[in-house]
Amino acid sequence: MKRMFSTGFLAATLSVMVAGAAQAGAQEAAPESLQALRVSGKGPIVDVGGTIWNQAKAVKVAMQPQVVTMPTNPNAAVKEVTVRSVHNGEWLALLLEWQDYTKSDMVVVDGFSDQVAVEFPVTYKADNPPSPMMGNAGNRVNVLQWRASMQRDLDQGREAKIQDFYPNAPDADLYYTNRLSADAGRPYLGAKGLGNPVSVQSVGPVLDMMAEGFSSLTVRSKQEATGKGIYRDGKWHVTITVPMNPVGKSAPKLEAGQGTIVALAVWDGGGQEVGARKSWSDWVSLTLGK
Repeated sequence: MKRMFSTGFLAATLSVMVAGAAQAGAQEAAPESLQALRVSGKGPIVDVGGTIWNQAKAVKVAMQPQVVTMPTNPNAAVKEVTVRSVHNGEWLALLLEWQDYTKSDMVVVDGFSDQVAVEFPVTYKADNPPSPMMGNAGNRVNVLQWRASMQRDLDQGREAKIQDFYPNAPDADLYYTNRLSADAGRPYLGAKGLGNPVSVQSVGPVLDMMAEGFSSLTVRSKQEATGKGIYRDGKWHVTITVPMNPVGKSAPKLEAGQGTIVALAVWDGGGQEVGARKSWSDWVSLTLGK
């Protein structure tokens, strides 16, 4: 006899799983609070090696494997991320650093790109924070994801070619770009032809997105966040910066002297981590200096 499960039962089961994961995280020592140091200057803060970071307090954030939703990642590679934060009254920035012995900045058939993301509640309510795992219905989060593959294209000033992935691949004598107009060739471009923001080279290496729960991640129409990543001495050093007074509705408005919370996620591309296969953190409190 086939056993039937109601959607209510499945929802209740998932809620128990999420609650269990949250309780397990709560048993660990609560992460130290982040303090965004007030600095001088204007505009986006993207300099990875700037002296301002020497003044900002470093906080080590413990990462945990994603085992709540499929596909799980019980053996996540990244266990800890060091975070610093500053703001200049117009832009808030975080410097994220973690150990990674394999620099992965290309997406190929059997490999993925290193990535890191920070997440803010769009509307912060201390007594009702969203789930740190992509938010929840009615509790939207702003997710800002830096990708090493996008950084690589920007650093080289062009999109990757087939020879970048496979050096011995010959140049095509006859290809659609040699014979068709841009509009006629669009169907042959796959995701790029459809305007997928992951496939189209952009002005920055950070995707500015929003979500209200699992499988709801959506790229914002207004891309306001930016950043920069540098791989050095077996570590990634990445800045992600956002305007404190964003234009769009699905990003938090931040003010000096006030507080919010932030959560992290990291993917080790060389370890086959992509999508739900990642490490993540619980919420960390963040206060913006006056």
